[in-house]
Amino acid sequence: MPAATFKSVVEMFHHRVRSTPDGDAFYYRKDGQWLTILWKEVGVRARNVACGLRSLGIQEEQRVAIQSNTRLEWVIADNGILCAGAACTTIYPSSTPEEISYIVLDSDTRIVVAENDKQVEKLQRVRAQLPGLVAVVVMQGTASADGWVLTLDELERRGAAWDKENPGAYDTTADAITGDHLATLIYTSGTTGNPKGVILTHDCWVFEGEAIDACGILSPADKQFLFLPLAHSFGKVLQCAQLRIGFASSIDGDIESLIDNLAVQKPTFMGAVPRIFEKAYNRIISMQKEKGGITLKIFTWAIGVGREVSKLRQAHQEPTGLLAIKYKIADKLVFSKIRARFGGNLRFFISGAAALSREIAEFFHAAGIVIAEGYGLTESSAASFVNRPENFRFGTVGPPLPGVEVKIADDGEILLRGRGIMRGYYNKPEQSAESLNAEGWLMTGDIGQLEEGGFLRITDRKKDLIKTSGGKYVAPQELEGRLKSRSTLISQVIVHGNNRNFCTALVAIAPDSAAAWARGNGVETQDYSALLSHPKVKAELDAVFAELNKELPSYSTLKKYAILPKDLTQEDGDLTPSLKVKRKVVETKYKDVLDGFYAGALADT
Repeated sequence: MPAATFKSVVEMFHHRVRSTPDGDAFYYRKDGQWLTILWKEVGVRARNVACGLRSLGIQEEQRVAIQSNTRLEWVIADNGILCAGAACTTIYPSSTPEEISYIVLDSDTRIVVAENDKQVEKLQRVRAQLPGLVAVVVMQGTASADGWVLTLDELERRGAAWDKENPGAYDTTADAITGDHLATLIYTSGTTGNPKGVILTHDCWVFEGEAIDACGILSPADKQFLFLPLAHSFGKVLQCAQLRIGFASSIDGDIESLIDNLAVQKPTFMGAVPRIFEKAYNRIISMQKEKGGITLKIFTWAIGVGREVSKLRQAHQEPTGLLAIKYKIADKLVFSKIRARFGGNLRFFISGAAALSREIAEFFHAAGIVIAEGYGLTESSAASFVNRPENFRFGTVGPPLPGVEVKIADDGEILLRGRGIMRGYYNKPEQSAESLNAEGWLMTGDIGQLEEGGFLRITDRKKDLIKTSGGKYVAPQELEGRLKSRSTLISQVIVHGNNRNFCTALVAIAPDSAAAWARGNGVETQDYSALLSHPKVKAELDAVFAELNKELPSYSTLKKYAILPKDLTQEDGDLTPSLKVKRKVVETKYKDVLDGFYAGALADT
């Protein structure tokens, strides 16, 4: 286990600022232009935020929330909160006023740092329910006449003045913070019920930075593109890795601009959730189908060559002879252009937060891009396992990070232990006891197996496993991933069948994917509703399901499916902020469709 090098995130942050004061810390967009901020400038701004919070009465371990998309000010506010001795509560900007009210009340948050006037308005709507919320700080917006809302600029000015009036107070507070101090309350978005506040200490995050550094896959020369929600543990852990290692990060949370931003910023690595890779894959395939003709033939040929090379490289071999020549041609004609779309400097992607389809991982590997899949939970401070770019095994989430203990329970559940494990759920001792046993093992709720070399293969969520009425177990996530990789039409898919006599599926199609597919398949109509019922769409999906069913044992074959009338979205409550499907929510919403699959059906397993 890596030895603790810093007693707190604050000490790690101060070390970074002092050791590389003139190094580039972040590249960020403002008014359409990319700007640079140095570490010493980040240090000054975070100190001013910390002192500004102290001037508003914030005390040790009191909670200050951040309710914003990913942007430079999020990072500055987070570091400022920690340097004030306080703890950060994270709130997704997509949250409703009611969801925000629940988190603020449950966490006893005293101040919220909100992104803009739109986010402030949500707080205004529930202000009467939040008597303990003493102030709101808006990053980019308008102060209120009654002083309840002040701007981030004003907070920093107040902080600079307070710092001068209280010499030594900032350093005294920062030096007193230890590893056991509360650092972050991350509320798990969950797929049902109210979220739970996960208690993560300074040592949890210091450990993560140390463990990632010990893996040796990143260096100060790297450049990250950070767009992941910083309210999510995946984004937060990448912040800690940056503090520990010292690489620069381009930061912008606008997903719609992601590909354009990558082309400009040219990062060497980026973390993302599988849905991002699925969208990129679908877009690349759709573009080639739209072009058709010789372009499509060359692309298809190149992918075939690339997959041959991928299989060799997965076995730690290199192509030779004719295959090496063909791959060089394929790379020049096709793969180099795919890599250029991501900036051309990528060493690897990191995928986390949900299962990545092996087919998609191998597609990108064929193009010369490694997606290193990892695994962890909010309850384990995000990173517990990760494939290394030079030592990976597709279909697994890699070996554990140094310092992470793992064992597999008798029922297949993955158990984790180490410094990164949460201290429990805030205000929920019974649920804490259900997840953490007396020996300190975290019961993850995931089912998996350890393979040679310590590689972990996850088969499914313990609670999501389907048990048919015939007593057979089916892992839905595996089937869902395989389906999504076989048709650019499929945006999301939910495999259903628990306590049923056979398995079925609901298929969601994204409007942009449908339009691109139509253009590439000679379908004239662009009307979304018309496309959903078009015979060619059904024919393709029929073929995809039939192809998959040939590979499955009879009890797990998908006997029926239905196309949903619209795509699944976060706005409609179908997806979590990390783009995971809320399985129970969707099944309840389309209960009549699912029940219809089984009306009058005989056992068929």
